[in-house]
Amino acid sequence: MRLEAFVLGEMAVNSYLLWDEGTKEAVCIDPGRPAAEVVKAIEREGLRLAKILLTHGHADHIGGVEEVKNATGASVSAHSAAAPMLANPALNLSELFGERLVVYPDILLADGDIISIGSVLLKVRHTPGHSPGGICLLGPGVVFTGDLIFAGSVGRTDLPGGDLKTLAQSVKKVMQLPDETKLLPGHGPATTVGRERLTNPFLKEFGC
Repeated sequence: MRLEAFVLGEMAVNSYLLWDEGTKEAVCIDPGRPAAEVVKAIEREGLRLAKILLTHGHADHIGGVEEVKNATGASVSAHSAAAPMLANPALNLSELFGERLVVYPDILLADGDIISIGSVLLKVRHTPGHSPGGICLLGPGVVFTGDLIFAGSVGRTDLPGGDLKTLAQSVKKVMQLPDETKLLPGHGPATTVGRERLTNPFLKEFGC
């Protein structure tokens, strides 16, 4: 498994390119904008981008979907509960930035779904709280957490569809993983389950 991370746009969203070295099959997780860097990496590595995976429907995480999809022909996957937000510029917050971003997923995901990238498998975990359609993607020793949990913090719940109690329940699901599990969030540096359990003040409030 190979992984490359990109920090994109004014909101400094973490976008990830994950691929199987043998087959060169790849997925892009949360393509921010501008996405030219991601497209160049796909071309440089000779990858076949099969899927664009969205951890949730907020504008900073979907801004580069059209650019990446047009360049590669990849399908777009998101949780079924994210579909209303993706289709509504007010809910996905793009209206706040003077835009009207709309994304219609090709594939609607559900909790427990398995996404294969060559020999690499990602398991979908529905983790609402920051947004109703939030998901985490569990790979070998790593979790792509979107905006559920960050190094030293957790996702905000004052946006449309956010709920603190639900967020706490979702965070607890992630905290059940082994301490050495690497967490790759939607913003900021990578961390681990063990580090967050020891240092993240929000997790103490959640009883993790």
